[in-house]
Amino acid sequence: MQIKQIRLVKMANFCYLVGDEDSKTCALIDPAFETDRILAQADDLGYRVTHIINTHGHSDHTAGNDTIKAATNAKLLIHADDAGRLGKVLHSTFSRVLGGKGSPRADVLLKNNDIIQIGEVRLKVLHTPGHTAGGICLYSEGHVFTGDSLFVGAVGRTDLPGGSMKQLINSVHEKIYTLPGNTVVWPGHDYGPMPSSTVQQEKDTNPYTRR
Repeated sequence: MQIKQIRLVKMANFCYLVGDEDSKTCALIDPAFETDRILAQADDLGYRVTHIINTHGHSDHTAGNDTIKAATNAKLLIHADDAGRLGKVLHSTFSRVLGGKGSPRADVLLKNNDIIQIGEVRLKVLHTPGHTAGGICLYSEGHVFTGDSLFVGAVGRTDLPGGSMKQLINSVHEKIYTLPGNTVVWPGHDYGPMPSSTVQQEKDTNPYTRR
């Protein structure tokens, strides 16, 4: 498995390319902005984009869906509880304000414990509600992509519709902190002192997840 962390300037988002090195197919996780640069990175590495995966439905993680899908014909995946956000007028308007486009509807609706197969790479869906009702993390042995559920030293905001701090902290403890301590945490934004962390480091030092 090859992982490419792409930092997007607007809102300090991270987009991730997760590729299978044998089939040269890949998924893009949260390709919100700078879609030309994201596609160029995939092309430079020799990958064909087959999946677009949104960790949740907020526009700052989905505004690039339309452009990426049009360019690659990749399948779009999101948790069923956030799928209704895509295609709504308000979502489309906010996406355009951010410089992207409204998102097409998802091709695949995800649920907890689903497996997304990219070549030989398997990503397990961990439903982690709290930032949004349909927030997810994606786990492959040694790595977890946490979207806005868990940052380095922080967690996602919970003051928007569908948010719940209690639910989010429960999600972190039950779905992320039960993973092996050396699992690399790949967050959805570059809001911390470093661009990645580990499960053990966050358990030991993240002040927002202490009970």
